[in-house]
Amino acid sequence: MLIGTAADSAAILAGSAVGLLLRWAIQRFSSRQSVQRRQLGQRLRELIMQGLALCTACMGISGALKGQNTLLMILSMVAGACIGELLDLDGAMKRAGDRLQAGMSRRFPLEGSASISEGFVTASLLYCVGAMSIVGALNSGLTGDHGMLLAKSLIDGISSVIFSASLGIGVAFSAAAVFLYQAPMTLAASLLAPLLPEAVIAEITCVGSLLILAISLNLLGVTRIKVMNLLPAIFLPVLLFRFM
Repeated sequence: MLIGTAADSAAILAGSAVGLLLRWAIQRFSSRQSVQRRQLGQRLRELIMQGLALCTACMGISGALKGQNTLLMILSMVAGACIGELLDLDGAMKRAGDRLQAGMSRRFPLEGSASISEGFVTASLLYCVGAMSIVGALNSGLTGDHGMLLAKSLIDGISSVIFSASLGIGVAFSAAAVFLYQAPMTLAASLLAPLLPEAVIAEITCVGSLLILAISLNLLGVTRIKVMNLLPAIFLPVLLFRFM
């Protein structure tokens, strides 16, 4: 049941190890590296992330097609957007991240600790706070489908190489945060699965996949959708299904 979550955490650890090795190599040989090679590396990283964003879009589209009730999907998205915007979930999460960053910086004031806290907070927010994490955990628990989390582990593993190379070892600690965040959701979803009709699970998957598509568009720079403010829409099919 926790295969997807375990794979995600393991991928972050492996990616962080590679990134730290790359960080050491860059620091040692930076003086020998030409400007042209550095620019090539930057373009390669951007192209890889764009390719992963396209793969994410494909998963979002395929999952969205599993829905059968278009009206329920529309109502869930509209009502979820209203709830999320009124609660300002996106702003609340950013403020929480800022407070956590400030708290860790005060708690670990020694030299180098700021980069550790920055890497941990930045990576934890990126890997945990997002529709892909929640939808993937729900899919694992509700249907036993780990595909979403396995795909997320590939994206997180590659991005952790980039982040750890620039932010340091703090990124590796986010693997524990990912496991502690996703595992309870997966276990809770598995307990609720017998109580939910298959049609409801299909609609939850449909709405969640639309948010995954929104994430991919943000990664590509096409849009700047506040996906966190749409997050309540994932849970609304459970309530709206009773009336439709």
